[in-house]
Amino acid sequence: MKDSDIVGEAIAAVLPQHDRVWFRVPHLLQLNMILLVPLLSSAVAGYDGSMMNALQALSQWKDYFGNPKGSVLGVVNAAQSIGSVISLPFVGWLSDKIGRKLTLLSGIITIVVASAIQAGSVNYGMFVFARVIVGIGSMLVVQPSPMLITELCYPTHRGKYTSLFWTIYYLGAILAAWTTFGTQKVESTWSWRIPSIVQAGFPIVQLVFWWFVPESPRWLIANGRLEEAKAILARFHTGGDATHPLITFEMSEIERTIEMERIASKTSWKTLIATPGNRKRTLIAVCVGSFAQWNGVAVVSYYLTLVLDTVGVTNPDTQTLINGLLQIFNFWAAASAAFLVDRLGRRTLFIWSACGMLVTFIIWTICSALFDKHGGNSLGIAVIAMIFIYFFHYDIAYTPLLLGYPTEIFSYTIRSKGLTVELLSVYGSLIILAFVNPIALNNIGWKYYIVFDVFLGVICAVTFFLFPETKGHSLEEIAEVFDGPNAMSGVAKDQATHDVKLGGDGDIEHREEITKGTLA
Repeated sequence: MKDSDIVGEAIAAVLPQHDRVWFRVPHLLQLNMILLVPLLSSAVAGYDGSMMNALQALSQWKDYFGNPKGSVLGVVNAAQSIGSVISLPFVGWLSDKIGRKLTLLSGIITIVVASAIQAGSVNYGMFVFARVIVGIGSMLVVQPSPMLITELCYPTHRGKYTSLFWTIYYLGAILAAWTTFGTQKVESTWSWRIPSIVQAGFPIVQLVFWWFVPESPRWLIANGRLEEAKAILARFHTGGDATHPLITFEMSEIERTIEMERIASKTSWKTLIATPGNRKRTLIAVCVGSFAQWNGVAVVSYYLTLVLDTVGVTNPDTQTLINGLLQIFNFWAAASAAFLVDRLGRRTLFIWSACGMLVTFIIWTICSALFDKHGGNSLGIAVIAMIFIYFFHYDIAYTPLLLGYPTEIFSYTIRSKGLTVELLSVYGSLIILAFVNPIALNNIGWKYYIVFDVFLGVICAVTFFLFPETKGHSLEEIAEVFDGPNAMSGVAKDQATHDVKLGGDGDIEHREEITKGTLA
């Protein structure tokens, strides 16, 4: 693809022209290697779900904690999401106050400490407490990392890196699955304590290389450190040439964005529903967040052991092996989709994902029902196959686009608030499902899948009629999709009207320059 198709004509016109691929350009190679540090943050989050899936298959873990079932098991799995929700209200403020880099560091240290507490747990309460702290730490590493990536990335690499961010979630899941597969033969509590210790593995890697990660240029400019920001951009984007047109363009863009951020700071939460366009944006964000969990994935992500139990696969070796193979498969599927986002389009992937999950889940439900009535290894194998096919359809949209799509559709002044609403939708759903899923699976077994068959039907319809395509559109053009031709964000209009009421022609003129078609 041409640069202009990825970043638009304006930036493409000032990009340095290299006569070789990016990994043979020293400063771009260095930048992309450094960005692996924040990229690993999603692997930290991914480790947890896979580990808890595997621990539930270990007799040592079940025996030590009194064979938890139903709501007791639900609390263990919900604890991490509860911690994330607890930290969500202040983590955004923290990353703006002390910087993205220090916020990331605080999360890394929190998870390392929490992993030590979890590994040393002597009772159920201590284990749950440790998982709440893991949840707090996870949000502290997950929230600033996409911003660091977006604000440091080379312009033509930004889309792929952003899509890859949540895809790396499965790298953590793979490590957890195979660590537990390897420790299941240990005839002591170390069979689950070792995976708890390894949970600190990715954060420790991040800690070692954290010092090499620069601070966000946007944050530096917002705090009056313009020369530092300019030096960082020049070092990593133009090989040290601070006078290059790209650096001039980026500095100008960031400074304008900072001005818009000042407007955003005065924007109330009600702005999310103040105009038809914003109401549609907010509804889509809530839908993406809730659909990502209520499509049935939460059943398999945290309760794969219980699902396999319903089709006669009860051997711990087999269960942990399936978990390990599933995470490798997930990583492949999500990574493939991340590289195809710009070619296939967001809407296409969402519709394909929803329809594929619906068909697969219906077949899965039928096979589980037949197994419950007649038994038979072939039906059990069919259910396992459906789990893999289901996850393929989940991974092509809800892994790479979970954060990327809402980020695109919100105008800048309400982007932070919109993403907060989406994350509340994600983790609120997780908390509910963490409690409900084990109770329902224990009491009604495969019949519980019918609930998700119905939800998936709704998801297909809502996705088809509500989700617009953003492929091939600049941010300004995306705003027109929601707000109509000659769109100016609802926030900007409200602010401009507010300024008119205050009076002062010069101030109004300045505000109009800022808001005229640029706030998307």
